[in-house]
Amino acid sequence: MIEQLWGRGKQFLGSRYAILGGAMSWVSERHLVSALSNAGGFGVIACGAMPPELLEQEIAATQALTTHPFGVNLIIMHPKLEELVAVCARRNVSHVVLAGGIPKGATIEALKASGIKVICFAPSARIGQKLVRMGADALVIEGMEAGGHIGPVATSVLAQEILPEISDVPVFVAGGIGRGEAIVSYLQMGAAGVQLGTRFVCAEESIAHPNFKECFIRSAARDAIPSVQVDPEFPVIPVRAIANKATDDFIRFQQEVIAKYRRGEGEKKEAQLEIEHFWAGALRRAVMEGDVENGSVMAGQSVGLVTRIQPMQEIMDELVAQAESFLARPFASKTA
Repeated sequence: MIEQLWGRGKQFLGSRYAILGGAMSWVSERHLVSALSNAGGFGVIACGAMPPELLEQEIAATQALTTHPFGVNLIIMHPKLEELVAVCARRNVSHVVLAGGIPKGATIEALKASGIKVICFAPSARIGQKLVRMGADALVIEGMEAGGHIGPVATSVLAQEILPEISDVPVFVAGGIGRGEAIVSYLQMGAAGVQLGTRFVCAEESIAHPNFKECFIRSAARDAIPSVQVDPEFPVIPVRAIANKATDDFIRFQQEVIAKYRRGEGEKKEAQLEIEHFWAGALRRAVMEGDVENGSVMAGQSVGLVTRIQPMQEIMDELVAQAESFLARPFASKTA
């Protein structure tokens, strides 16, 4: 039954399952991406701040580990975005996810001219419709339950707002999804597929530090909280991560920096930059070095559903089995 529900998403991605991997900096690299694609999903490389030559190496290394399709996530504010687009075209990447805001039409056109399918994030129905008019081939709607940088609206509300309004292109739902039953619920609402990130961090194939994985395993949903903004004059982009020493330090640091500014010690712009730079290198410190107290342990609220380290294939099989079991129930099959 699930084959019919996510058939459109599967066809668009070219994968066995319409499960898109969230692009997590330092985590979504060749090993995790290829493992996800090999297990039937659709892996996505997190380009982040990579220079073009490093992205090219990462794509080539991923292609050496899988014959299945995978994509690349590009941040539209990257200073060398055009070069990154050229790298994706040269390496025959099938799909590119554009993140970090509304992309320029020229970027979408350049990707499509190379035969690349373009996926964009839509924070509202209006912006989603605009992106479709600009040429986006698919959309991702991601709610505030997700890990990392988040918006203000819950996944369930975004789904109700956007899925009934946009059917021109496949729409993938993300944020807080950790079990197959949730996947089915969004498919039945009209989604073509889903995107998961947090659920895959503790895959055996993930290169995340053992301390990072252990932190995920012992954390509950309520432990994954958005970063706190102390003063509206000094806005902080909300990031959802597991509460730790750094979380408390960040609040104190904001208070100290703002107090200095109020005393006339320095310019406002300098104070804002100080606050923004607090987390510089913090994600790498946690993911790669295992410093889960002073680093940033970005995680979605579905972290409470991560209970052990598993092979990626086992995770995927578990998700699909949960979905199929749910659909086999009499009350669920009537709506499928």
